[in-house]
Amino acid sequence: MSQAFADLGLSSALLATIDQLGFSQPTEVQQQAIPHVLRGADVLAGAQTGTGKTAAFGLPIIQSIVEQGIERDVQRSDVTALVLVPTRELAQQVFDNMTSYAKETDLHIVTAYGGTSMNVQTKNLLHGCDILIATPGRLLDHLFCKNISLQRTKTLVLDEADRMLDMGFMPDLQRILKKLNPERQTLFFSATFDKKIKTIAYKMQNEPVEVQVSPSNSTADTVEQMVFPVDKKRKAELLAYLIGSRNWQQVLVFTKTKQGSDALAKELKLDGIKATSINGDKSQGARQKALDDFKSGKVRALIATDVAARGLDIQQLEQVVNFEMPFKAEDYVHRIGRTGRAGQKGLAVSLMSRDEEYLLEAIERLLDTRLPQQWLEGFEPSLIEDIEPEQAQRRKGRSSDKRRMKAKLKIHANRGKKR
Repeated sequence: MSQAFADLGLSSALLATIDQLGFSQPTEVQQQAIPHVLRGADVLAGAQTGTGKTAAFGLPIIQSIVEQGIERDVQRSDVTALVLVPTRELAQQVFDNMTSYAKETDLHIVTAYGGTSMNVQTKNLLHGCDILIATPGRLLDHLFCKNISLQRTKTLVLDEADRMLDMGFMPDLQRILKKLNPERQTLFFSATFDKKIKTIAYKMQNEPVEVQVSPSNSTADTVEQMVFPVDKKRKAELLAYLIGSRNWQQVLVFTKTKQGSDALAKELKLDGIKATSINGDKSQGARQKALDDFKSGKVRALIATDVAARGLDIQQLEQVVNFEMPFKAEDYVHRIGRTGRAGQKGLAVSLMSRDEEYLLEAIERLLDTRLPQQWLEGFEPSLIEDIEPEQAQRRKGRSSDKRRMKAKLKIHANRGKKR
């Protein structure tokens, strides 16, 4: 039975803000998580992207700080609640959401991530803050400079916890944990959890309440998924055809590499499609401009690496394209989670070359389902193996070697006959 926000224990002031923001009914993850967060329990929550996880931890954190009247020691630059996220885009998104939830309070909320001025962030953190949303690397910079103290932090949130806990982030996370108050509430929120991640999470939490509102590693039912087999060299041509023939006005396209995203954006421009790229090599200002132009409709196609798979919240985005299949099957879930958000319908298209079939198999094992495939007329994949030029050259070299060897054997055989 669906609950109302008023049934979850939220204050009248927050309920008024929620109403102003146009929230009608809490999502399932909000229904299940908010009461546990309010009572101070550790929570390990898994839910699909676009289901309101930020509000599920943000609203009760804001209420707890306001009700408890927690006073920061301005001499120590204390942080009351810390939210760690893996990407700059997600940091900005969470900051915007938290700021909107707390607009009727006096809470000081700050965001800190790379690619932007350290000096501006330092000024914002001069006397600490109630809530800090940060990426691990920039947080460590501020800790090193003694701009903040985490010794009295009451709540730690790991948003997109599966990515935060993968091996790439673990060294930074371990350093941060040593600086944190051990007597804290720890909340993990993500769309995907595997057994390994859960094991790590349980070691960092104290008897956590587990909330799983949808099957682990699942995708939203509102997203239609389709795989188009195609030769690798014709992917850009097929993408341009899909955008034009189906009149896609806004499409988010994922590539595996930074160079690939830039190259594809240039190629689409040559086909008359307004496109721009967003990746880790670009400054934060350039990334934000690309995202703003895409949201406003100035740009028709946004070409992104997986840096954008987490944290992009684009209203009514109807199409996502995997120009290249992701290396990690879990990233497929996050990529296509950029569409079909908040109950809206979406379409996720994957362009698959023959050498990517094993990546599709990994995704299907993760989702425990077969994804539909369709050959498009005029773009049917060649039956000849799709191989890289250098591989073809090596094979050509091996063939030449074999021909030379056969010729030598034939000469020796002929000589034997003459004797």
